[in-house]
Amino acid sequence: MLITSNFKPAWWLTNPHLQTLYPNLYRKVPSIPLNRERLITPDGDFIDIDGCKKNGQQPIIILLHGLTGSSQSGYIKGLQHRLAKQNFRSIALNFRGCSGEYNHSSRCYHSGETGDIDFLYRTLREREPDTPIAVIGFSLGGNVLLKWLGEQNDNLDLFAAAAVSVPLVLGVCANKLDTGFSKVYRKNLLTELKDYIHLKRDYLQQIGHHKEAEILANIGDLTSVNSFWQYDQQVIATLYDFASAEDYYQQSSSRQFLRAITTPTLIIQAQDDPFMTPDVLPTIDELSPTVQLEVTPAGGHVGFISGNNPLKPQYWLEQRLPEFLQQHLSSTSHF
Repeated sequence: MLITSNFKPAWWLTNPHLQTLYPNLYRKVPSIPLNRERLITPDGDFIDIDGCKKNGQQPIIILLHGLTGSSQSGYIKGLQHRLAKQNFRSIALNFRGCSGEYNHSSRCYHSGETGDIDFLYRTLREREPDTPIAVIGFSLGGNVLLKWLGEQNDNLDLFAAAAVSVPLVLGVCANKLDTGFSKVYRKNLLTELKDYIHLKRDYLQQIGHHKEAEILANIGDLTSVNSFWQYDQQVIATLYDFASAEDYYQQSSSRQFLRAITTPTLIIQAQDDPFMTPDVLPTIDELSPTVQLEVTPAGGHVGFISGNNPLKPQYWLEQRLPEFLQQHLSSTSHF
């Protein structure tokens, strides 16, 4: 279902790059008390989760960050702060290696890696069989979420899900980041990713995980890598046994999974998102009856800042997403 959005960008942030960059450069999120828990994964590695809890009776919202992000990303912290005010518990999953400590495997996460969100969900559902649970993902985390929802189909007990600024067709998005000002985002992301591989290799060597360190060493020199096609060919395809970057993109792009989703799901995309083009947007025929697509003319990438006062920006997602959750929570028999 296609739905009309009420989002209007702030008059002083109409440019998509300003919408994208402003919260990263200037936003200060009020601190909230978080409880960190480490979960040992089935393969013997670990993930760290950061929960904002009030009591054991409230619904749980799982939050998934984007590429090179973490539970400390402004959009995650801001939403946790707002969810707490609206009587939700929230748990931010740090993808492997993103919690401030390197994980213990050569592998970490990618756009199609759904094993860790499934493990976290199963863990929470085992602990609290009757608690209403929903999931929200941003950017890469949104792609992971939508792919997982489609893979699992009817095997999930979620009252809602939402995905924001999703790279629904990974190859198209990789191409977009090779053009214009978007190359600035590409350069910054690739610099972080390449540094991560180098530093993690040294860390694994230091803690005695020599075999895993050798796997990273065998990736080779990344100095000349300056596009996501190159990075995903040399790193992701190698670490995760894809035939190529193209094979990785084909298998992991979430748009192909939308028709199989049975959870009530909201997808929010901006037409001016500098990380993608309108070509990634699905047609209505590609959406299952439970999926709503809300496309805004503006908003940038995980921006969506509104308001008339530059001294008091309004983060529209933090109104829209809880609104969607409340709507579907009230229609369930769980709570």
